[in-house]
Order: sequence, then C-alpha cells, then structure tokens
Amino acid sequence: MPARRFLAAEARLPAFDLVHIQTPFAAHRAGVDLARRRGVPVLETYHTYFEHYFEHYLPFLPAGFCRRIARRLTRKAARELDRMVVPSTAMRAALVEYGVATPLTVIPTGIRPGSMGVGDGARFRARHGIAADRSVLVHVGRIGHEKNLNFLLRAFARVVRELPSALLVVAGLGPARAELQRVAVALGLDSQILWLGYLDRERELADCYRAGDAFVFTSKTETQGLVLLEAMALGIAVVALAEMGTRDLLLGRRGALVAEDDVDDFAANCLNLLRDPVLRSRLAAEGPLVAAEWSAARMADRLDALYLQILGRSPTETTA
Repeated sequence: MPARRFLAAEARLPAFDLVHIQTPFAAHRAGVDLARRRGVPVLETYHTYFEHYFEHYLPFLPAGFCRRIARRLTRKAARELDRMVVPSTAMRAALVEYGVATPLTVIPTGIRPGSMGVGDGARFRARHGIAADRSVLVHVGRIGHEKNLNFLLRAFARVVRELPSALLVVAGLGPARAELQRVAVALGLDSQILWLGYLDRERELADCYRAGDAFVFTSKTETQGLVLLEAMALGIAVVALAEMGTRDLLLGRRGALVAEDDVDDFAANCLNLLRDPVLRSRLAAEGPLVAAEWSAARMADRLDALYLQILGRSPTETTA
C-alpha cells in the first residue's frame, strides 16, 4: 500500500494497544512508524531464515557476504522492536547468535487440525492412475532452491534401487522446479516422480497427503515446518530431517522417523517405513496426537498471554 493511502487508512483506525508486525521490510517500517506515532508497544514475528534465502537467490554475491547482510539487517530491525516472536527454539538460538538483544519469545504458528477435511487417498490415486498397492512417498511445499530437494531426489534414487516400483509425488510450485526435473532425469527417475503444481487446499491437498504411505521432508532452513504437522494431522507417517525449526516438532520422535543428514540414512528410513506396515500404522496413529498439541488455538492462547504481559496486565512469564 502506498504511504499516502496507508496514512489515510491509519487516520480511520480506532484506538489500539499494540502493533504486531508479521512481515519484514516495508511492513516492518510501516508498523514501527505507526507504533511510534501512537505511542504503543511493537512486536514482530520473525518467520524466515533470511541468510539461507539470500545465499540461494543472490548467487552472484559471496555466501559469507549474504549472511553478514542478513544478520546486520535483522539486528537493525530488532533494535526497533519491544519484542520478537520466533516459531522455534532453533530460530531463537540463531537470533541470539546474530547478536539480537531484543527479548525473544517462542510461539509456533500452529495449525487447525481438520481444516483440510479427512482426505481421500484412494481418490487421488485413481485420479492419477496410481495403483492401490504401489509404494508412494509424498512431498508438499514450495519448490525453492533453499528446500534441499536435490538431497531428496538423491535419496529417492537409492530407494528406487531396492524398491523399483516406488513413486515420489511432489506437489508445489517454485523457481527450482525446472532444475530439479533435470536432476531427476539425470538420476533416471523421470518416470517415477509425479510433479504436480499448486493443489487447492480445500479440495485436493488432503487427498494428496493421504495418498502417500509416508510424507518426506528434507528442508534444513524451515523456521517451523508446518507441512509436517499437516501430514501428521491427517495420519500420515513422516520421514524427515530434524533441522532448524523442525527439531522442536520432531524432538519426541512421535509420528515420524528422524533421519540423519545423510542420503543413505534418509533412504534407509524411507525403505524401513515402506516395508513395515506395523511401523507405519503406529506412526500414523501418533501423528494426530502430535498435531493437536500444536493447534492454532493453543498457540493463540500463548500469544494472547504475551500481549497481556507486554501491556503489563499479566505477571505470567512466557519467554521460555
């Protein structure tokens, strides 16, 4: 929104107690300036691990330079805030390492269990001509360079060596898709990967999750990993790396097998799950219980408590 229109809209705002910013850059500047004009506290949720995004999307710059710029911008933005909210303990640790001195509170985003319906995996398989007894791994998410999907393809190539009929379903769009499709061809996987685009959240996405025998996730830059929770909520066993924001979710090792950051180990965990229906069933039963603990309603209660604390209306400490 242009500054002129923003100021005109601001004039019509009723009185408010604080400003909570959810995105950086222009929104950060507008939110901080608004809070200062109104004399109210300002907090911001830090959603994105920018230093790794800059490395991938500014490849013409040295990686070390990108990291320094990302950290400097983060420290500068943090100094203007009364509080920062981060979605995971790993993200909090990263910001402390950056030198951020602003108080940090961990509150994950949370999901709404049941919001996508129950899904119909058989319907999805029939729609795409996938045999009911075929072993299927599913990945859902943005197809970005920072998502470590090259690792996933190399791991899947090892799965196919031992289970030649296996299929990998990749749902999502993004700038790395064409490159990854070329990698898949080079690995001899072009006939064993189903590349799908964007799936409608209310009609198709749950079917896609439910069509899988397991959900696979290899990103090392997530600040939380909400797709893992979505898969678990739908009763799909997970194989994932416990990196950055996914560590908190996978700490209890319920609903998921946690693989090492090693292609062979990730492939071995996938094969273990695909070959063991009893293990799949156990993890599938655990998943919805884990997802319920990370519900949006619970996280909203924690955020409400933080607001009250910032406003001096509650003595409860929520910075753990």
